[in-house]
Amino acid sequence: MTGIIDRFEGEFAVVELENMKMINIEKNKIPKEAEEGYVINIGDVITVNYVETEKRKNNIESLTEDLWK
Repeated sequence: MTGIIDRFEGEFAVVELENMKMINIEKNKIPKEAEEGYVINIGDVITVNYVETEKRKNNIESLTEDLWK
């Protein structure tokens, strides 16, 4: 299962899942390098999905470029 870190609140990361459901995950279970907007793989161990995170970042940058032209 994958999710996107929406924000951090106190000791939790608020994560949006693929089905648009929001869940809280304890920050100490999230990799320390993870930031808001990162895609994470959620399983026995939570890892950052760098490939999907980069794709998402590039897509968002492309969309915002079109707004300012």
